[in-house]
Amino acid sequence: MGRRVSSHSQQNKLQRITRLQTAIASLETYKNFFERQGELAPNDAWVSRYQVRQPKKVYWYYKLQASSPTFTTTGDTPKLSKYKHLGKAGSEAHVDGVMGVTRRSIVSELQKTIDSLKNSLLDISFDSEQENI
Repeated sequence: MGRRVSSHSQQNKLQRITRLQTAIASLETYKNFFERQGELAPNDAWVSRYQVRQPKKVYWYYKLQASSPTFTTTGDTPKLSKYKHLGKAGSEAHVDGVMGVTRRSIVSELQKTIDSLKNSLLDISFDSEQENI
């Protein structure tokens, strides 16, 4: 014979589903907000600082760096490079690069959290969570 589900248990389940759906919707709103703020840096890219030495002078520059060729070069024959020059600290390209990496990190973490909550929702929805035996 099948197990009887109490009205209280069913109400509790619906409340938990609603909480999860609300949290997912909220996180998706945040994710969409950050995606609209500008370009996201590629997944394996980070901002790196490097030094250029000349006689009697030292310059610091920044670049986006990836573990594999990702960035399109400019010039007569465009090709892919592991580096994208961003220039001096505070330049528009530098700030855009840093913000792109930051947005990408935020969006990635939000997506991981959304996926986790969706899995929780599936557990509840399909009765795959463990109950008292």
